[in-house]
Amino acid sequence: MEDAYAKSVAEVLEAFGVDQTKGLSDSQVEQHARLYGKNVLPKEESTPFWKLVLKQFDDLLVKILIAAAVISFLLARMNGETGLSAFLEPSVIFMILAANAAVGVITETNAEKALEELRAYQADIATVLRNGCFSILPATELVPGDIVEVAVGCKVPADMRMVEMLSHQLRVDQAILTGESCSVAKELESTPAMNAVYQDKTNILFSGTVVVAGRARAIVIGVGSNTAMGSIRDAMLRTEDEATPLKKKLDEFGTFLAKVIAGICILVWVVNIGHFRDPSHGGFVRGAIHYFKVAVALAVAAIPEGLPAVVTTCLALGTKRMARLNAIVRSLPSVETLGCTTVICSDKTGTLTTNMMSVSKVCVVRSVHQRPMTDEYSISGTTFAPDGFIYDAGGLQLEFPPQSPCLLHLAMCSALCNESTLQYNPDKKSYEKIGESTEVALRVLVEKVGLPGFDSMPSALNMLTKHERASYCNRYWENQFRKISVLEFSRDRKMMSVLCSRKHQEIMFSKGAPESIMARCTHILCNDDGSSVPLTMDIRNELEARLQSFAGKDTLRCLALALKRMPAGQQSICYGDEANLTFIGLVGMLDPPREEVWDAIHSCMSAGIRVIVVTGDNKSTAESLCRQIGAFEHLNDFAGYSYTASEFEGLPPLERTNALQRMVLFSRVEPSHKKMLVEALQTHNEVVAMTGDGVNDAPALKKADIGIAMGSGTAVAKSASDMVLADDNFATIVAAVAEGRAIYNNTKQFIRYMISSNIGEVVCIFVAAVLGMPDTLIPVQLLWVNLVTDGLPATAIGFNKPDGNIMTVKPRKVNEAVVSGWLFFRYLVIGAYVGLATIAGFVWWFVYSENGPRLPYSELVNFDSCSTRQTSYPCSIFEDRHPSTVSMTVLVVVEMFNALNNLSENQSLLVIHPWSNLWLVGSIILTMILHVAVLYIEPLSALFSVSPLSWVEWKIVLYLSFPVILIDEVLKFFSRSPRGRRFPLRLWRREILPKESRDN
Repeated sequence: MEDAYAKSVAEVLEAFGVDQTKGLSDSQVEQHARLYGKNVLPKEESTPFWKLVLKQFDDLLVKILIAAAVISFLLARMNGETGLSAFLEPSVIFMILAANAAVGVITETNAEKALEELRAYQADIATVLRNGCFSILPATELVPGDIVEVAVGCKVPADMRMVEMLSHQLRVDQAILTGESCSVAKELESTPAMNAVYQDKTNILFSGTVVVAGRARAIVIGVGSNTAMGSIRDAMLRTEDEATPLKKKLDEFGTFLAKVIAGICILVWVVNIGHFRDPSHGGFVRGAIHYFKVAVALAVAAIPEGLPAVVTTCLALGTKRMARLNAIVRSLPSVETLGCTTVICSDKTGTLTTNMMSVSKVCVVRSVHQRPMTDEYSISGTTFAPDGFIYDAGGLQLEFPPQSPCLLHLAMCSALCNESTLQYNPDKKSYEKIGESTEVALRVLVEKVGLPGFDSMPSALNMLTKHERASYCNRYWENQFRKISVLEFSRDRKMMSVLCSRKHQEIMFSKGAPESIMARCTHILCNDDGSSVPLTMDIRNELEARLQSFAGKDTLRCLALALKRMPAGQQSICYGDEANLTFIGLVGMLDPPREEVWDAIHSCMSAGIRVIVVTGDNKSTAESLCRQIGAFEHLNDFAGYSYTASEFEGLPPLERTNALQRMVLFSRVEPSHKKMLVEALQTHNEVVAMTGDGVNDAPALKKADIGIAMGSGTAVAKSASDMVLADDNFATIVAAVAEGRAIYNNTKQFIRYMISSNIGEVVCIFVAAVLGMPDTLIPVQLLWVNLVTDGLPATAIGFNKPDGNIMTVKPRKVNEAVVSGWLFFRYLVIGAYVGLATIAGFVWWFVYSENGPRLPYSELVNFDSCSTRQTSYPCSIFEDRHPSTVSMTVLVVVEMFNALNNLSENQSLLVIHPWSNLWLVGSIILTMILHVAVLYIEPLSALFSVSPLSWVEWKIVLYLSFPVILIDEVLKFFSRSPRGRRFPLRLWRREILPKESRDN
């Protein structure tokens, strides 16, 4: 029944055909079970493991790599190769792809865990009235129409409509569903509101929420999927994970690269059709196979095999750094997504605030003989820790607060008229509450006031252990007074009273809503001398003005405290005794903003990131917080910036679009609204980060580009998120955004480094094939260069230090290419030089080296006809390993110099010195050691078909490699000058970039 909240109790009972005093009969239970189903959340079929694995290989570059690996193995077998040499190249490629697939499978299984953990919030048992008798049954057996009794500590087993109140009040903690900071009072009356949100349905008990006060009976109106918890599950199932911006760009670039590779491979094969019949190949078919093998080698050279592994490694390094900032990353790609976040939708309670209610202001009557008649005190400290000071209206700290009669009696009343507990948790190293937040705030106030009669009291309290300090002053008053009788809080009275006895003197302390307490007061306690004087109309008016200021301007939650001397020996109190009270004071409390939030909000503004505060609380309370944290800075009128969920839904489409672009506060929301907001922002090309901690937040966390759960939040929220904040602090998100931007910049650098290196390898093979020279590099040598010499420096580039202005620039656009037109031109130039230098080393050995054959260049490019001609040299010279060794070493060394170029995109090496990234320097040294080992250690040199180099050959390698530094320095100079790069941009953008980048 969807509209049970709007119907009376009688109408709901009649709709299910149930007698409130007897419950359902057995036949009705069977009938309703068939009609409505079981009270369980259906188990969603999980994706088979083999499908998850296959999904990881659904990528064009990966498919090309697999094809290249299989073809290289088949060609090796056709050429008679056996053992390690035949399996080496395919094995390494498959190992890399398997590691990459494992990361993807782990990430995807996390999403399914969220649905499993949602079931943990279902109740196990329920007290049910059937056939006129109460019995305890498994909650799964509940059906709509069942009468269920709930009491303090019960987890609500299904969605239920209140039918009978068995105590003065019933309060339910439904924070996991709505995010409200305080428990909610429930009532029997129907709710006439149209489009009512969960917070408006005050007569409905929602599945999974917890009763914190009172006892009542209710009728089940929804089970299983037809509950509030079930709607959250359905929303999560309908939410598809979005690819991260980096993943989209890499996929886009991969598709473009695959097309280029395919075109070049076909071109190389076609260009050499005339050489298929060359005698050196032994026939047309073998010649075709030989050049097909060259084309495969070209594909291996062009595809950055190590790219997935290096991207994963760089993101993993970023997660380690972010963990030190209290940001625990659950999904690696989300690290980079942070860098382009344009909107942060932040939960209010616990993220922007401490989620610890605390007293911030106190108002008492000073004297009736002078104006102003009231005194106002402010209290520092924003957590449950009993650390803070009391300041007078002039800002001076009170040395001995208990010397003020009103503050002393406020402390007594707060300690005694209280049902909560404050304790210290040594494991979490924090103070925790048991009970209502407002009552715990009063207990903390007692500790801040201190005890009377001890001049050394402030310092004496500081000598206690944290466990003793938690409630030392409260325990003092509880030991001084003996509680005799309690009148619990009720909705009609809106107050609570307790009768206490001390030294044969009975006193009743009361606390409650200011209007209820003040209406029952006839006297006031004066703070100057502790006297009690009649409450006049002038004093009442001044107190009401203070109340309006506290509740209106400061949006504080206000309570009034009072006392009454009772006849000696009285052992009980009744409602009639709550009259002729003496007013003690007024306290104003709030869930205070975190101290770091103001600076964090302004960091977001300077970084071009908009913050939208999303909360289930009412509009005025949320607007007050936004003022305090600076979100509404420079705004006098909040119209157009602050909306409730119902106001936003009622806007016409055009106005809703404008509202999305200006919105700062979104209040009175429920789960569906959060997800709706994320989807609406994403349709406007915003990259959205959403924070949350409750079960209600899970669908929005899953839908957002990056979902951020609180460390103190529910397991469901954490499982649906990409990142968890260990300290629940908004400022941590801002620090994580800065880290995400740095990671993306470094990711771009090593992607560009690998691209330019691979372009060099392609140029080398392509030019050699077109010129008709022998194989400059064989596939296994290319693989060595790609995996070892590319991988180590590329990973080390991830340690580049972030730019100083990283949080003063606007977020990058989602459609920004990883490699733009000018950069692609730059790396084409660098890549062309890398390839030509590699070929130059090969040619040098044959033509100019003293240890080489010193062949004419014409002989080198006609090597394949050597066996059919009379030559002055043996044809076996073309099988010598020296020339390919020189080429391979030139390629390795030139790429090491190119790695240094990537310390910065545009800054010269004279500004960003190599030792600014010692990891890169170390990786270059290690790479060279590995390469030297391959050249000079016999088993390895045989495996990679290389031979040791002489000192003369090493000098040539250095001469050919170092100019890459000079070339890139010139290109960086033009990059720093916008005029200098205008021509290349016009020349290259439309011809070379993929269509997606051109369109954007």
